Amino acid sequence: MYYIGIDLGTSSVKIIVADEKGDIKKSVSKEYPISFPKSGWSEQNPKDWYEKTIEGLKELLSDIDRSMVKGISFGGQMHGLVVLDDNDEIIRPAILWNDGRTGKQNDYLNNIIGKERLCDLTANISFAGFTAPKILWMKEEEPQNFAKIKKIMLPKDYLAYRFTGVFSTDVSDASGTLLFDVKNRTWSDEMCEICGVSKDMLPEVFESFEKTGMLKRELACELGLNEVTVAAGAGDNAAAAVGTGTVGHNACNISLGTSGTIFVAQEECHADRNFALHSFDDANGKYHLMGCMLSAASSNMWWCDDILKDNDYSALQKDIKELGENKVFYLPYLMGERSPHNDSNARGVFIGMSMDTVREDMTQAVLEGVAFGIRDSFEIAKSLGADIKETMICGGGAKSPLWRKIMANVLGIKVKSPTTEEGPSYGAAILAMVACGEYATVEEACAKIVEVNGEEVPDFLLVQKYEDRYKIYKKIYPCLKDLYKMMSE
Repeated sequence: MYYIGIDLGTSSVKIIVADEKGDIKKSVSKEYPISFPKSGWSEQNPKDWYEKTIEGLKELLSDIDRSMVKGISFGGQMHGLVVLDDNDEIIRPAILWNDGRTGKQNDYLNNIIGKERLCDLTANISFAGFTAPKILWMKEEEPQNFAKIKKIMLPKDYLAYRFTGVFSTDVSDASGTLLFDVKNRTWSDEMCEICGVSKDMLPEVFESFEKTGMLKRELACELGLNEVTVAAGAGDNAAAAVGTGTVGHNACNISLGTSGTIFVAQEECHADRNFALHSFDDANGKYHLMGCMLSAASSNMWWCDDILKDNDYSALQKDIKELGENKVFYLPYLMGERSPHNDSNARGVFIGMSMDTVREDMTQAVLEGVAFGIRDSFEIAKSLGADIKETMICGGGAKSPLWRKIMANVLGIKVKSPTTEEGPSYGAAILAMVACGEYATVEEACAKIVEVNGEEVPDFLLVQKYEDRYKIYKKIYPCLKDLYKMMSE
């Protein structure tokens, strides 16, 4: 049988079809636009997601035995605010995860409601990109639109709703709204009251591997499919964790996509009272800790494409030889930062240039700056008791051997690459398999399907060099924090 995984990303939708053994038969990617109406704002039209997904599915299925397709599921960009009216019409463009407009609302939640209270209610504090501060922003800045809201949903769940007619979400994605009681896996009455919404505006919550419905008959006919089960799916990082087999206690995955994340699977819910990491429900019925930086591979893309005007990433990296000795540092805060600083005012910085600095030093600094940013969250996870011996790695940035080597030595642990690099879309296909009964559990599916392709082993001397560089790196942001705030006023 065949299973389809859909990864609704920030810049494109990636769709794969795999058989029950996890062998990918075909993959398709379709891009859609993103708009930046004001500095720090980030929006998309949900109709673009749907149209490009349907276009991609038709291409995907064009030379596949469609009668073999049994299940579909999703991974998707988290935290986005999608709002529909009484007629299921989109009220306004979706406000995305990397949107920074909610500084005022974020401060209200963290400082007036209070971080401790938020942590008690949701196991998390507010970050500018989360859904709850976006709802408060809409309530305050667009009251006429706010009054029209009938349904509030997350990006991938808009697709699921169009596919099935079932108003649903999953526990991992719901965890990132700040409206969800993560420990008890249910919507929080108090958070709904704080945000001025009713629970009937929110979708029914499923485990990621549960069936939510069937593909609508008219859509199945349009795609040439028979009856197809639709599973709830997961937020992109939880789906990527499934796709890389990161499901056991303390198992770790690093994703170098548009954003960068470190994901640590946990058996129990551990709220971070340092207020730096997210504590979310996992796609396998348990929990995870996650640190998220907003500009990871997108930092390298910005540097190469927009500044150097050269998108041959491999060529730009080939002359970088001396690791651990670079005098140039880069802070990867192009869109502000979430973990661990929670500072929407932060911006990217190069520091340490001199007359002998060359382009390779700057390129290397970008790769190292992202690795140091991941280490910030890595250190906090360890302080919470996570015993991380090795990590999987995925995402576009993970295709760089140099970046993998830097990551292994900055963190001082083995960095393993999965044979299948599709990440969230592959994890979504695995979740569809579990929903259809192909495997009894997510753990069983991952154990039988996910394979390791290679690993980067840290070098002791290089680890020590990067330890010295990291000590400098982590002192730079505190020196600039007040300046960032002044620059934003």
